[in-house]
Amino acid sequence: MKRLFLKAQIILCLAILLTFLIIISPVNATLLVGNTRGDNIVMFDEKTGEFLGEFITPKLGGLKAPDHLAFGSDGDFYVSSGDRVENSAIIRYDGLTGKFKEKFAFGGGLIRPFGFTFGPDGYLYVSSFLTDQILLYEGKNGKFIDVFAQGNGLPGGLNGPNDLLFGKDGSLYVTTEGSIKGKFSGLPSQVLRFTPGEKKPTVFIDQPHSSKLEYVSFLGLKFGANGDLFVSDFANKIRQYNSQTGQLIKLIKTHDTDINSSHHAIGSLTFDDDNKLYTVGFELNNNNQGKILRFEGIDNQSLPFINQTNFILVPPTDKLIRPIGILYTSKPLKSVSQDKLNYESKSK
Repeated sequence: MKRLFLKAQIILCLAILLTFLIIISPVNATLLVGNTRGDNIVMFDEKTGEFLGEFITPKLGGLKAPDHLAFGSDGDFYVSSGDRVENSAIIRYDGLTGKFKEKFAFGGGLIRPFGFTFGPDGYLYVSSFLTDQILLYEGKNGKFIDVFAQGNGLPGGLNGPNDLLFGKDGSLYVTTEGSIKGKFSGLPSQVLRFTPGEKKPTVFIDQPHSSKLEYVSFLGLKFGANGDLFVSDFANKIRQYNSQTGQLIKLIKTHDTDINSSHHAIGSLTFDDDNKLYTVGFELNNNNQGKILRFEGIDNQSLPFINQTNFILVPPTDKLIRPIGILYTSKPLKSVSQDKLNYESKSK
């Protein structure tokens, strides 16, 4: 009888331990994705596309419509958040557990931050989308410093700044959507370049020609292993450019030929350690359900998972609701698993 009781206790303890390990489990090499209408950050296996749970739970630390995702040199995880003056900020979380640390950078007129990057000078550069500005903050404490650049409402200006990326030569690249304080009036979507020491940009990549039924809205920026500049287009494309000349090398298809591409949108870009290229997108006519696409980073061949077609790693799923930001990491992160994630549809 005592043996049976002892055995039952051991089984109970093992069950409790197993449950704990499932709820909070370390994950090696993963894709982090921000849900702009779920107000959270979720995780997927970069090889199989398996859903791994949440890294940042909904609204943690005031998280609202997360956009750009990045790890700082301190190892912490930073996210651009907010859609109004009072909630716009770069939020800082623990880089391994996702625990909220602080509202890191805010103020200075920041409204709807999209892209941000820590510069080689140690400062934090942030795109303020709804004020057509790039704002400058202290990289160590997030204190506002100054307005780095301001849009002028003219072609070639900082009109609807989005992603930010520094090149090896110290130049700052920025995608613009071609808007003035969020309103579109026919200005071109471009990639601008600020050379070191200059606050006036030049047009590095102009808006490509498109048919009357299509539009162009540059979004994500990433350098590939070969030095080429990859630019995602919210209007459902990825373009590969020569990073020295700005000349188009290749247009990468991100939708099936038998599907109307106007019903699909593409978010940011990320590369893994093996130079595989990932992007995240969503279907406008399917409740904004998101998907993850995967390509070979050198020849851009599609890398679907087993039983998936074309470039699909993760097919449309309710775990992704209007996702924009995506980031690969090999850090051993801890995820909080749930049986099901339900998201309330809200405007970005």
